[in-house]
Amino acid sequence: MPRSSATAPPIGPLLNRYKDPGEPLSCEPVTQGLLNRGYRLATTRGAYFLKHHLDGDREAITRQHRATKRLQTLGVPVAPPLEDAHGDTVAVIGGRCYALHPWIDGRHHDGAHLTTLQSQRLGSLLGLVHTCLEQVMDVDATEGRQYESADPEETFALIDELLVLARRARPLDAFDALAEHRLLERRQLLERHAARRPPPASAGGWVHGDFHPLNLLYRGGEPAAIVDWDRLGVQPRAEEAVRAAAIFFVQPAGELELPKVRAYARAYRRAAGADAAELTAAVHRVWWERLNDFWILRWRYQLHDRRADPQFPAASALAVWWTSEYEAVREAFTG
Repeated sequence: MPRSSATAPPIGPLLNRYKDPGEPLSCEPVTQGLLNRGYRLATTRGAYFLKHHLDGDREAITRQHRATKRLQTLGVPVAPPLEDAHGDTVAVIGGRCYALHPWIDGRHHDGAHLTTLQSQRLGSLLGLVHTCLEQVMDVDATEGRQYESADPEETFALIDELLVLARRARPLDAFDALAEHRLLERRQLLERHAARRPPPASAGGWVHGDFHPLNLLYRGGEPAAIVDWDRLGVQPRAEEAVRAAAIFFVQPAGELELPKVRAYARAYRRAAGADAAELTAAVHRVWWERLNDFWILRWRYQLHDRRADPQFPAASALAVWWTSEYEAVREAFTG
């Protein structure tokens, strides 16, 4: 979407912080991605990725930057930010936080673009991320934490609220009709499976937090950089592996490409040292998460933000298909 002059990045004051960054030639918004604002900044010395961190939490951003620098030394493909003339990686200008990264030429690939061998390599890559994060982050932060699963009673209340909003939409369109259908369908599924709510999880570890196709750049057939570490945090690590697979390998009709999932999961388990029990618990918890998750509809109806609408048909169908093929999906991750 176009950027107004009020949100355009302050190129001059920003570049003045760096040694020999070159003179600015152009600054174009990067349209892919949902949460932050990114720009391709070209200067007389080359190209950069300029990121505007909308959350503005300088301490958290600095922690992410330190992590990516350390991960790079361990062989993880990342693109750490550049240091300015004072050694800082976060520039606070006008109360807003910016970071300048090297520009990485590459493309995004979802599971449909990946071969079975590349799917295997993807699992190995995520396993490498998790084991390396364990080395570079504070281990104490992962101890003694409990991770609750979604409460179906809260979900039922949300479904009722979203149904009202979807039915009130004017003009009603095909999306609104699909939303109503999926909400009613999901309520029935939750009523049928409410007793399967998973218990709290305790096996937490540091994870990327948002590992999906738009946050992984490929150069040719090989990963060039994992980007957007904004959600770096502590979670049950195997759940990130399952959650990522459910994004990479979902097909338009909402089914998972299970042969690729199997290759990916086996490679992840080897690289991360995760056993079948850990993956079994993660599959169950992420399945439950999908049954209770309506973030796309919340964006549309509560926040009036439709950027995620194209993801809804496959994402909403996945929860239904996964429920009917529960055993096959679990076997793909653990077999």
